[in-house]
Amino acid sequence: MDELTVGGLARLAQVSVRTLHHYDEIGLLTPSDRTAAGYRIYSAADLSRLQQILYYRELEFGLEAIAEMLEDTATTAAEHLRRQHRLLREQIDHRHDLLRAIEKEMEARQMGISLTPEEQFEIFGANYLGDEYSSEAEQRWGDTEAWRQAESRTTALTKPDWLDVKAETDANERGFADAMRSGEPSDGEHAAQLAEAHRRGIGRFWDCTHAAHCNLAEMYLADPRFTQHYEDIALGLAQYVHDAILANAERHAG
Repeated sequence: MDELTVGGLARLAQVSVRTLHHYDEIGLLTPSDRTAAGYRIYSAADLSRLQQILYYRELEFGLEAIAEMLEDTATTAAEHLRRQHRLLREQIDHRHDLLRAIEKEMEARQMGISLTPEEQFEIFGANYLGDEYSSEAEQRWGDTEAWRQAESRTTALTKPDWLDVKAETDANERGFADAMRSGEPSDGEHAAQLAEAHRRGIGRFWDCTHAAHCNLAEMYLADPRFTQHYEDIALGLAQYVHDAILANAERHAG
């Protein structure tokens, strides 16, 4: 290429003629020549300079900053390219970090928990199966009002909120285990208090009626994962919690 008109350069560089006129007006890209009629004529060197300008623009530099960098005669075109390559790599790395952070947040929100995986591990431990339970629950109850309540309420909880939930849950489960070991009957007053506290804890997430609470209690025996959770705390605890919940519901129904 020996020379280009402003229209030819605009088509080649995929910019507007108006942009090239503006660059000329501010002295950022002055054409090497003009015709007798005053029309702009651009050379191969002008095209190379325009390429540098457009690269820096893509890297989000302002026009004044670009002009200062290109006026530095000590910096060669090759050095500009190396600088642009480094800056672009840094942007790509930053974008990758941002993408990973967004994906973690998407995963957490899909699970109904506004926590990173590291925070989930910290709070709930290595055996936490929230994603598995959430997927199954959504398939089973996704079109219910209870599911919509749970999804809305859990996404609003912060890490301190989840720490409170975990502490209350652990205390309630220890209370059930201590009551069982001490011989408290599952249909007694103390067990009923524990069962009611258990129901209120679930009420953080959705409006858990006593009938719904009984349905959950049945899962504690029907689903081996829930059963194992309670059995790991104390042998026979799954059955005890189940019986206490049903007895408490019967009390309130009466």
